[in-house]
Amino acid sequence: MKYLITTLLLILATTLCQAQSAQDSILIANAKWHSETNIANGITHRSAQIVGLYGSVQSINVVEIPRSHRGYYGIAGGKGMLTTSTQATDNNAQAAINGTYYNMRAGNSVCFYKVGGEVIDSTSVSEFRSRVNGAVKTHKRKLQILKWNKSIEQGYRGKRGTVLASGPLLLEGGKTSDWSACDEGFILSRHPRSAVLLTRRGDVLFLTVDGRSKGNADGMSIPELAFLARQLGAVEGINLDGGGSTTLWMRGVGVVNYPSDNRRYDHAGERKVSNIIYVR
Repeated sequence: MKYLITTLLLILATTLCQAQSAQDSILIANAKWHSETNIANGITHRSAQIVGLYGSVQSINVVEIPRSHRGYYGIAGGKGMLTTSTQATDNNAQAAINGTYYNMRAGNSVCFYKVGGEVIDSTSVSEFRSRVNGAVKTHKRKLQILKWNKSIEQGYRGKRGTVLASGPLLLEGGKTSDWSACDEGFILSRHPRSAVLLTRRGDVLFLTVDGRSKGNADGMSIPELAFLARQLGAVEGINLDGGGSTTLWMRGVGVVNYPSDNRRYDHAGERKVSNIIYVR
């Protein structure tokens, strides 16, 4: 019965999102995107505060890395809790976004994290049950979004590149993912969100949505985030750690979104996190 209720609520949430799609699509398309800045090798940054999107106020930042970019993707972590900006600077990144879920006391990831042939962290049972069904893999100039579950993790033998589990998946093959097995509250509630997206032509998008600042940024539910991802041209997408961890950083600029950990709508509210995803 609980599973049925959860499924019906998720279907309702998706339906409501789709019912608003025409209006919300127009708001996204006609938004006044600010600070469009080419920072290096075609990497661009866009930001917008959209009033009325999903009947709320949304603060959105996107860093777009084109397929033609000659840089390298990477995942950094395993050194305890450090801010996204610190880890990005240490890895000579051009742009970076916070990574996956972690233990805020111990500082380690609570999701699978493997560098080359070394498994650094594994996914906890609770994360598999509530939201983790995907992963990001980086290897040299390539970034991939993978399906993930306990069986895949236990059998994973890849020794090239770095893999970091997270979730839930937002889009798969251009279609909205199925969240019926995820935690209902996490899916339907609005929070600051972070995501990595792939477009059909192979561009990579680092996306953040701010929240917890009434009148400035309300945050998004997972269905709302997935809808935004599709409007931005994504066909694949994965949700990362959000809330106070949500941070997007660019070299020469610093933090470009409005992290909520200091409870102020400014760029100074970074939270220390376990890992990041970056391009250099």
